Amino acid sequence: MPADTRTAPAVHAVPARRTASPWVLMYHSVAEFTDPAEDPYGITVTPATLEAQLLWLRSRGLRGVSVGELLRACAAGRGDGLVGLTFDDGYTDYLTRALPLLRRHDCTSTLFVLPGRLGVDNVWDPLGPRKSLLSAEGIREVAAAGQEIGSHGLLHQDLTAAPDDILQQELRGSRELIRELTGTLPEGFCYPYGHLDARVVAATRTAGYGYACAIDPGRLAGPHALPRTHVSQADGPGRLRIKQLRHRVREVRRAVRR
Repeated sequence: MPADTRTAPAVHAVPARRTASPWVLMYHSVAEFTDPAEDPYGITVTPATLEAQLLWLRSRGLRGVSVGELLRACAAGRGDGLVGLTFDDGYTDYLTRALPLLRRHDCTSTLFVLPGRLGVDNVWDPLGPRKSLLSAEGIREVAAAGQEIGSHGLLHQDLTAAPDDILQQELRGSRELIRELTGTLPEGFCYPYGHLDARVVAATRTAGYGYACAIDPGRLAGPHALPRTHVSQADGPGRLRIKQLRHRVREVRRAVRR
């Protein structure tokens, strides 16, 4: 059957000058581990921890959704009660460990994948451990399950250090490859390492993305530089509450600076 080449629904994000950025959580890998040395970058949560965090969100009257869904809801004035869930890199364990829990708790999420590294591992993390990345079939399975697929670039490169031709390959090339995989152009982009500058943000917008996720973009914050909150194995109810409050304070300060 030929691929459906329709584009994703447009994300009409409310301009940053008119509204605060919504709360978006940043995950990476979901896997069992016991020794902190197995997670030197602090990017892994166990399935039990992820489930406890999803339950905490529900206890606060929040439901996790994809960033695309979150931004459309915010633009329509229906964003209350929603929080964005993102998973960077496209690890195989998203399909085997995270997705079943998301479905169990009626959540969706955005998975940012690297179509230039299908079926290999996280070679950019020199300290390891090696974590396998989804194959083309795995990405299609995630998309078919109703989860949003976004681009993390082709090869997980620092785009602020990339010359213009490589930057275009990472942005436009990865977007086209994802369309070939899923039949839909991705709306969202995620900056590798969270690194960005004005040139990269402008190129991302020009490449056709409706939004892009960062970590702490400072004065560049907006629809193409959405701040996110890193979530770790150590984040129980108390720490999550503190991170939620920090997000609110940050957005108030950003509004004052405008």
